[in-house]
Amino acid sequence: MFPPSRILRGNPHQRNPNNPRKKDGAARRGWNARPPLDPNVLIERYRQDEMNALALIHNLAQVVQFQLELKETVTPAHVHGLHFAFCAVIDGVEYKTGIGKSKKEARLQAAQYALEDLLPAIEHLKSALPETPDFPPPLLVKDPSDFIRRTSHGGSSVNLQIPQAVRFQLNKLFSPHPDISVCTSTTAAFVIQTSAGFQVVAFGTGNVSTRESVSSTGRIVHDSHAVVAARRSLMRFLYRHLLMFFSQTAELKAKSIFQQSGGGDLLALKSDVAFHLYTNQLPKGAAQMHSKLRLNPLSVSAWQVNNEMGLHLSMEGKIFSVLSATFDHSASKLVSMSVTDKLTQWQVLGYQGALISHFVEPIYVQSIVVGDSGCSDIRGMEISVNQRVEGITSQLPMHYCMVRPHISLVPQVATSTSEVALVTQSVNWSEGDGSIEIVDGLEGKTMEGSPFKSGSALASRLCKAAMLHRFRLLAKETQRHDLLAASSYREAKRMAKPYQEAKSMLRAYLLQQGFGAWPVKVSVSDNFGV
Repeated sequence: MFPPSRILRGNPHQRNPNNPRKKDGAARRGWNARPPLDPNVLIERYRQDEMNALALIHNLAQVVQFQLELKETVTPAHVHGLHFAFCAVIDGVEYKTGIGKSKKEARLQAAQYALEDLLPAIEHLKSALPETPDFPPPLLVKDPSDFIRRTSHGGSSVNLQIPQAVRFQLNKLFSPHPDISVCTSTTAAFVIQTSAGFQVVAFGTGNVSTRESVSSTGRIVHDSHAVVAARRSLMRFLYRHLLMFFSQTAELKAKSIFQQSGGGDLLALKSDVAFHLYTNQLPKGAAQMHSKLRLNPLSVSAWQVNNEMGLHLSMEGKIFSVLSATFDHSASKLVSMSVTDKLTQWQVLGYQGALISHFVEPIYVQSIVVGDSGCSDIRGMEISVNQRVEGITSQLPMHYCMVRPHISLVPQVATSTSEVALVTQSVNWSEGDGSIEIVDGLEGKTMEGSPFKSGSALASRLCKAAMLHRFRLLAKETQRHDLLAASSYREAKRMAKPYQEAKSMLRAYLLQQGFGAWPVKVSVSDNFGV
């Protein structure tokens, strides 16, 4: 058991019970605004079955500030059959081992065992908590070397195998097309990790947004940045495996990465499946903040948040902070969030998106690795992706949480050069595709010379209309007549109630924490049907 001083070491500002976040959504008032991270409130939610043990112990680690690791360990000799074993390690102290038929079940039991010892100690000391001062809490800049040390169990091997898998797939895809190899100057890839090893399943390149006006048909790809193209390719991969799971063919179903979740109608990833994201450039936006940024907790400017740490917009090839930029968000001005902010959102809402969330639990990446030879500091990315929203989990609906990916530098695979600004082509591919597709990023359509073309209209397989088509195929296969009745892409997304609730909570949280308002999308862009 850790000493009482460890329990009392947490930020006193976070322990004030006078939380201004009212149920009616009242705004924060002056310096007395405080994040809703009272440990007693979290414990009460746990006892009311509003959050599980795993979510509680991760939240307590943030509030009380102890070091937590859920470590896979050896299954006890008396346990027979195929089981997984995990134990919670808190400030170096190991707690009772949890056993389960899946890793998820074992982690949950390990958290429950640790809480049996932790909760009495925390509640015993709650009356000893000091009064809080009237200044906001500091936003911590963690030492990345410490972060890597704490997550290094097996991490070095993963950090070598991910770029190796990306290099193999790049060579395979681009060897027949040497004339477009320059496209790889901005590259992102999703890598799946299973018991069989590491494999790239979705890939994207690109560095531009379209110059076209908002499409009312859903057949224009507006954002062709590498990470965005790779993520939409990942969604195509997920649709493919969902159709495999619901197939009448037992062999296809067995090959799917999905399984029935133990906690409801939604599917979940199989226990031996994990995703990682590789990018060969530090994402645009807050991830590129000044490496020596420090915030003084007593300064007004710190609490209002430096522009570098706030949300950022991408418009006409330039990046603006929402805290300082004035922009015309009209139908003629296409605005998208920076890649950094999109990563922040996906680590809370999942990478599957609203439509796929009708069928599966949120899907997160376990690590984000940056293969940029010109980058030596990932502090900005650690803060922007992990720390800006680290207190939100307790407010989210079931299945949603803030997953902190391991962020690290890895060997360079695709060369990042100064020519990247001149490249307007975007390449995409996902596992199962016969060939790559080349999209003109400025036009938002497939190029005439692309190895893959979906038809004479040159609509990309990544466009919203294509995604809606796959969604309806899946809804038909699963006999979801309620989803088939949706009149538009927008309505089908709005019907994903838990996802939309989580999205609203995330954007409200970012605004309340001082990072700025997430712009509202132009409504006409999603109001199309089949």
